[in-house]
Amino acid sequence: MSQTSAHDTGAQSPSPAKVGLSTTSVFPERTAAGFEVAAQLGFDGVEVMVGIDPVAADIDAVERMRDTHQIGVMAIHAPCLLVTQGTWGTDPWSKLERSAEAAQRLGAGVVVVHPPFRWQTSYSRTFIDGIRRLNHETGVIFAVENMYPWRTPTGVFQAYTPGWDPTELSYEHLTLDLSHASTARMQSLDYVEAWGPRLRHVHLTDGQGSLKDEHLLPGEGDQRAHELLDALRTRNFDGHVVLEVNTRRHGSRPARVEALARTLADIRTHLGQAR
Repeated sequence: MSQTSAHDTGAQSPSPAKVGLSTTSVFPERTAAGFEVAAQLGFDGVEVMVGIDPVAADIDAVERMRDTHQIGVMAIHAPCLLVTQGTWGTDPWSKLERSAEAAQRLGAGVVVVHPPFRWQTSYSRTFIDGIRRLNHETGVIFAVENMYPWRTPTGVFQAYTPGWDPTELSYEHLTLDLSHASTARMQSLDYVEAWGPRLRHVHLTDGQGSLKDEHLLPGEGDQRAHELLDALRTRNFDGHVVLEVNTRRHGSRPARVEALARTLADIRTHLGQAR
């Protein structure tokens, strides 16, 4: 696939994509800090990771944070991580229905969802049809995220079903996570090409193909993240580009904010949105 270089982007129209910050990007600070930093730096909105701390599952509290900081909620990440399995009960469909309700109330257009774990047998059997139903009934886009095989020193464990790679599955809307692609030893640009208009949401991050899901800053890994942004601009991508990175190594709020500000400026430059 031919990619546009950063030097060529000036002749193109800006991408209409909205640029958001995941509340996980300020961890170990909490959801409130995600709203504060996103508003301070000029992001277009936030993606709320439900269950990352107790307040993220309290939609009244999230609504107050949205209004206090005057920054919109772009997306809800459903509580489908291993560490959030107890958030909003144990029934996976109830979690997704509550995610849709939260999105509707907060004005978010997207719910990000992972495919089921292989031990969630009943849920996985009806997952594709159920996601299609939610898309049609709720007015919210449920965008299924690419995952990865769990690789260990002793072998590979296929943790997700009907599969970690959504390319050949009949989901209507997809979320591309660059760190997950790296962990799977795939290339995100190939996903952009293969998915076409099904790509609605991007978790912009990076990875170096290690056993763990790294969530590096864009450009620190093997996913050609800046070229991917150029490609989104060329395609006039009108979905969300959400920065979802691990900033724990930055240690302090000022260092974290500096790294996120620098990254936001790079994102806007490659999308043609430099301010």
